Amino acid sequence: MSEGQLERVLHEIEGVQVHQTRPRRTRLDLPAETLPALLELLQGRAGYVHLSAISCVDWIEEAQFELVYHLWSYENHNLVSAHIRIPREPGVYLSVYDLYRPAAFFERDIHEMFGVRFEGSPDMAPFILTEWNGPPPMRKEFDSEAYVNEHLNFRDYQPDWLRELEAEGGGIAIRPEEQRFSRRDEGET
Repeated sequence: MSEGQLERVLHEIEGVQVHQTRPRRTRLDLPAETLPALLELLQGRAGYVHLSAISCVDWIEEAQFELVYHLWSYENHNLVSAHIRIPREPGVYLSVYDLYRPAAFFERDIHEMFGVRFEGSPDMAPFILTEWNGPPPMRKEFDSEAYVNEHLNFRDYQPDWLRELEAEGGGIAIRPEEQRFSRRDEGET
């Protein structure tokens, strides 16, 4: 399928803006409600059978998440990236697992890191941050330094070999004023 044929197929979906970013790379901007129909069309009639990734961008100032669905056609050797925007609150979208099985992994990752919930996804349980009790860490308002200071204890790491090395005039030392994180409680070890 040529680029022109792809564009004709894409124009069957209302509101799709097509941008040829470079050879064999096509960006699509479309309303979120049209994505499922677009994906069915791309998979069934245009040969985009491989979902290589779903990525998420947090547009905190605009109160939106951008979800990007990256689709590859082995037949056409072309990558299509379909961009949609959804509101940050409530941060919910439809799963595309029924069309692309790898979506389960990508949706789970985005749910864990950004807090976006995908309705109809088979598994939204944590898989990397299994012991995590904090907010989604990839959201722009997440303050990693404050979280570390509140939840982790720090202690000086001074093994014998480092003391000996420093006594001989070598080694690596971090001055207290260069220490990035402060201790929550000086008495804790």
